[in-house]
Amino acid sequence: MRRLFWMGVGVALTVVVVRQGRALLERYAPPEATAAVAGAGRLARAAEGARREFAAGFAERERALREALVGDVDVDKLRAEAPARRAALRETFGGRHAAPPEWAENPTEDPDDDDGYAFF
Repeated sequence: MRRLFWMGVGVALTVVVVRQGRALLERYAPPEATAAVAGAGRLARAAEGARREFAAGFAERERALREALVGDVDVDKLRAEAPARRAALRETFGGRHAAPPEWAENPTEDPDDDDGYAFF
């Protein structure tokens, strides 16, 4: 209860200080200064509007790209099935980092690498 009271006092003081500050600014500052402050406020609001429009367009484009990439697949369903699929792969390949058995017979070097260049 005490915190709520002091929060209310803080909000009330903030409102009073802002209103008194604006009144002092209008009374003592030249009209050009208040117009500049108002112009800066308009500019800030325009920038915020542009940022919101950009974020909305970005989200829309991301949604369209995601839909084009994934299509009509239910991503939530795939995420729910992922642990079972991982377990099946681990069972098939015999461990977390084990290679398939048919890979053991294949050479580890590239047969097309006849230039003799070593890149490691």
